[in-house]
Amino acid sequence: MRMMRIITTLLYSVLLWCSPVLQAASSGWQQAKHLQAELVSEYQSVQAGQSLLLALHFIPDEHWHTYWINPGDSGLPTSIDWQLPEGVVAGAIQWPTPQFFSIPPMMNYGFAGPTILLTELTIPANFNQSELVIAAKVDWLVCEEICIPAEASFSLTIPVSHNAARSEQTAALITQAKSKLSQRLPLVGQYDIAGGSFSAAVAGLPDEDFQSFFVAATELVDHAAPQQLLFSEGEWLLRQKLNTYFTAAPEQFELVLVTANGQGYSLTLKAADNISATGGLADGATGSAQALWLVLLMAAAGGFILNLMPCVFPVLSLKALSIASNTGQRQQQKTDALWYSLGVVLSFLALAAVLLGLRAAGAAVGWGFQLQSPLLVAALAYLLFVLGLSLSGLVQFGLGLMNAGGGLTQQKGAKGSFFTGVLAVVVASPCTAPFMGGALGYAVTQPPILALLVFVALGLGMALPFILLAYIPALARLLPKPGAWMETLKQLLAYPLYLSAIWLAWVFGRQTGIDALALLLCGAVALAAACWLWGRWQLQRQGIAEPIFTVLLVVLALWLVWFATPAGPSATVTSQATASHWQSWSAEKQAQLQAAGQPVLVNMTADWCITCLVNERVALNTDSSKAALALYDVTYLKGDWTRRDAAITAYLHQYQRDGVPLYVLYWPGQPAEVLPQILTPDQGGNILCLKINQTIFLP
Repeated sequence: MRMMRIITTLLYSVLLWCSPVLQAASSGWQQAKHLQAELVSEYQSVQAGQSLLLALHFIPDEHWHTYWINPGDSGLPTSIDWQLPEGVVAGAIQWPTPQFFSIPPMMNYGFAGPTILLTELTIPANFNQSELVIAAKVDWLVCEEICIPAEASFSLTIPVSHNAARSEQTAALITQAKSKLSQRLPLVGQYDIAGGSFSAAVAGLPDEDFQSFFVAATELVDHAAPQQLLFSEGEWLLRQKLNTYFTAAPEQFELVLVTANGQGYSLTLKAADNISATGGLADGATGSAQALWLVLLMAAAGGFILNLMPCVFPVLSLKALSIASNTGQRQQQKTDALWYSLGVVLSFLALAAVLLGLRAAGAAVGWGFQLQSPLLVAALAYLLFVLGLSLSGLVQFGLGLMNAGGGLTQQKGAKGSFFTGVLAVVVASPCTAPFMGGALGYAVTQPPILALLVFVALGLGMALPFILLAYIPALARLLPKPGAWMETLKQLLAYPLYLSAIWLAWVFGRQTGIDALALLLCGAVALAAACWLWGRWQLQRQGIAEPIFTVLLVVLALWLVWFATPAGPSATVTSQATASHWQSWSAEKQAQLQAAGQPVLVNMTADWCITCLVNERVALNTDSSKAALALYDVTYLKGDWTRRDAAITAYLHQYQRDGVPLYVLYWPGQPAEVLPQILTPDQGGNILCLKINQTIFLP
């Protein structure tokens, strides 16, 4: 086929050389990588005062494509820079009806196969030159699995006479191009932005079965998100999630509706009157001061509640010991609270900066991204295990070798308080407390300064209980006086740390496999031996054998983890649907189920998210939930975000979330319903039945 195309091109070039009439109507072919192009004129001779069409004709290689004016999640639209005689005006490109190109988790808009882009030229009535000299510089991007940018220059010289003459040789190409255009309708619809979604209403459309739509505005909709089209009371209602990077609502833009047989219809959409120029509802939209304060309040509330999450509470035992020991020292309590708060806030800012930086570089990451790294999970498991050994009295940190690790959190004064705050944030990040989801989703769609401000509010909310205890005497008086009981409390508080270390070891095993988990546990034994040796040396302060063997054992523990951790995402151990009431999630499976009219419940979870695991155990995996799923024939899909998964990250962004858990219920013909982040035992089957009933029966 490629050889036939080359032969055809050569024959066409010979005809161009031999025929001056045809030469006036075509620039000749330009050959580029995986694409050839020519510029073609509707007329072989023109006259002053007329209009004519020029066609940019692309023929890409098989499986390669170019892009529409809105390329979707990636790509670039074709652009034409015209150089024309004075007074001659070129209109905008007349685009054919685009196609979808799904490259999960992205969706692109463009054209496969031969493509013709039309542009209308208008010649002024006083044009007095003998020839119309047309030059165009064209830039395009052609893609398959890789993308290749290219540019080319085209020129046409068309005689100007008293009688214009169409080109018979190019007439078929122009006719073909016109047939591919979307039919223009003299309609103006309205669109709105609310609840994180784009929605539009259009009346007066032809009696057609519309299946999909394309918006010409970039960064408005989430291109990969499911589209909803519903005909009701003479109007077509359209809905799609907002783009993650949405910032402003355009006053108007082009909409293309496509029927089941591929026919496109284009019209204009204008912003509803209640949408502000900055892209939100005028009475309190995203970006307004009122909305910002609400988000900051939500972030602070989420940080406050984060202290009660099971993944954070064990680490706070370290801070509880500090408070108990300083009960009678008011100034010391205040100082410790401030340093702890500084550690919390700066850690949140550091995590936010890394998160925003990785996302700006194109990485598909979200909140809790650091615990998607098995190496960091293993390091945290070791750290909490060693801290537990210290609280149990096996070793005392604060001097020498281990000062840079666990001892930092147990030192008295500013340094100990600061690093306790750091550790609390690192361990807290897998949890998403109530109010946090919306605040984090807002933060990652805003400019960096606003995003960092949200994370500062989150950190202040998390530190607030200790600030209140330090600065409100009435609360401080409720604390018990220091005494011998503190040593017992210290030893008891070691056990939550051991349990946290076990949880992290389990997460590591889920990420890497049972063999790697065994090596991690061997490393933990080596660390315990190192702590024992170091504790003996602390009592005697003699010889160098213990310090040397301590160092060797620590190195052995770290090497075992490094050796046990496979490189790359291929090492991911994905969750298997061991229970019959759920299946593994994929965007394709969800789309197929929705296309078939099947109700779907999506659960985005991760093994390191304790909130997720508790919700599943007490609510979603109960007999009542299973009965509700079976009763309404709902397909339950679970997405595993334990290791990094770009498709799940993109799905979370559809709902302005940057972390798990996320529960979404889809019912045919109805908007998606997001369930609460925290589920209680009595909410399991009950809340599922309630949401389904609301979806089915409420208007």
